[in-house]
Amino acid sequence: MGRMANSDINDTVPFSVDTSSDGQPTPTKKKRSPWKSLVLLGILALILIAATSGYAGYAKGITNRKEAEAALSSSKAAEQFDLAIVDIGNEQYQHARQRLEYVAQLNPNYPGLTEKLAEVLARINATATPTIAPTATVAATPDTRGVEAMFSQGEQMVANGDWSGAIDTLLKLRKDDPSYKPVQMDGLLFMALRNRGLDKISKQADLEGGLYDLTLASKFGPLDTEAQGYINWVSLYITGASFWELDWQKVVEYFSQVGPALPGLTDRSGWTAKERYRLGLKNLAQQLATSGDVCAAAEQFQLSLSVGPDPEVEQLFNDATSACQGAATEESQPEPQPEATVQIPIVTVPPPEATIPPPVETVPPEPTVYPGP
Repeated sequence: MGRMANSDINDTVPFSVDTSSDGQPTPTKKKRSPWKSLVLLGILALILIAATSGYAGYAKGITNRKEAEAALSSSKAAEQFDLAIVDIGNEQYQHARQRLEYVAQLNPNYPGLTEKLAEVLARINATATPTIAPTATVAATPDTRGVEAMFSQGEQMVANGDWSGAIDTLLKLRKDDPSYKPVQMDGLLFMALRNRGLDKISKQADLEGGLYDLTLASKFGPLDTEAQGYINWVSLYITGASFWELDWQKVVEYFSQVGPALPGLTDRSGWTAKERYRLGLKNLAQQLATSGDVCAAAEQFQLSLSVGPDPEVEQLFNDATSACQGAATEESQPEPQPEATVQIPIVTVPPPEATIPPPVETVPPEPTVYPGP
């Protein structure tokens, strides 16, 4: 009876009963099912796979974006390089130089860039107006001042706004002793290059030189909003000017951004961004009018007048507007219809119905009576 009770208990409770040495039952926990461990491992595996897939997708998106940016930059570089070749053939070396320098900003290692840029610079120097050679001067005595004195002088030049003097002094100091106050040196060079770049752009109309100084300054520290803005506007100006007299649609596209934002920006030609935008619109409108699209030409003439007055453009606008209205009037007139003709109906008389004569009654003859014998 005791054995049967013990067996029943083992079948109904989640633990088994062992008998200790003193005869008292000792409970023992039942082992965990292996299926629970497998389910947990499966969930962890799914989480790991999802995380890995998400990271792979993120990395792929970044790679695709970088490839798209590189393709766009390569396309622009190729376009400007081909246009530079055309400029060289037309002996427009200044335009070719601007295009090649823009290609150098996009891709310094562009195939054939170095050779073509050297060729253009050589041709520009060969056709430049010769100048009288200056009288030879005695070479200056090498600067043997201590690095501390040179550093103090560089600081004072920065404080006085002598950006070029400060850059020359600090670069010489860095060459003599590269390990001298590197953090302070970077800060002074950044300030001098940044301010000299802005001065070249806004005061000297040297857009390429200013852009170069600002690019160098960015190597020593992040540029502020004003300096970065000048880099963007100057790049647009230089690119738009490279299409001058070649593609008026491109000229308008670029200077429509620079003109309203920075109208006084100018290069050494003396033309401001606003004036280049106005003239670009005018030339684009004349091109459209010549091709026969007078309505589109009138719109571009009107935009040009909104940028600045010009009696010639005003007259061209009136002519294009009149031509556009005349073309619209001709289109709105209905096409002439042929004259209506009176249709005389033809009356057809049906033929007379055929008449059937009435039947004629015939009387049979009376029989002849013969006499008998």
